[in-house]
Amino acid sequence: MTKRFNNKVVVVTGGTSGIGLATAKAFAAEGASVFITGRRQEALDAALKSIGGRVTGVRGDMANLADIDRLYDAVQQQHGQIDVVFANAGGGEMAPLGAITEEHYQSIFDTNVKGVLFTVQKALPLLKDGASVILTGSTTSISGTPAFSVYSATKAAVRNFARNWILDLKDRHIRVNTVSPGVTDTAGLDELFGGGEQAQSTKDYLAGLIPLGRVGQPEEIA
Repeated sequence: MTKRFNNKVVVVTGGTSGIGLATAKAFAAEGASVFITGRRQEALDAALKSIGGRVTGVRGDMANLADIDRLYDAVQQQHGQIDVVFANAGGGEMAPLGAITEEHYQSIFDTNVKGVLFTVQKALPLLKDGASVILTGSTTSISGTPAFSVYSATKAAVRNFARNWILDLKDRHIRVNTVSPGVTDTAGLDELFGGGEQAQSTKDYLAGLIPLGRVGQPEEIA
């Protein structure tokens, strides 16, 4: 049986956990050659083991342009082209307006905005005509969330990247889409909510606001 992504090359940034890991697994299961990135070697090694198939890990911080270059150097050396880029690496911390620092602002914008921009820009020489670019947004980009304004602003920027880049890339028939998950049960969410019972209590509260009565799972987004 032919798999949908046989002979396709897929790049997933932030692919060591959560939505990125679930997506990398899904692409690998469909026959793709997958490249994932992560900041920590231990997490990267664990992800590679769990994904299986034709997967390559490149340690790097997508806010660092040199690390992005190393990622695409690896792709160039092994395959010379890309069919799908999933610019998923991102993160955030909660801080009410009065507590926002320059460091808080800079770190989140560097990863979520600068990182996404240059992840896609630097992929352009390798992206095939007709390729697909997918960006991870968030429902916070269109709805207010207390103490989450900086993160929400970065995801609004990501949403607008897609709207503009589809025009920039239309002559090459490259599709640009944003997937905007709501509350999703990931390690990053637990970390954001403080872990343990506090995180579970917050998730239970948020689940009550969702029509399905539960938070989403990474595999449902992948």
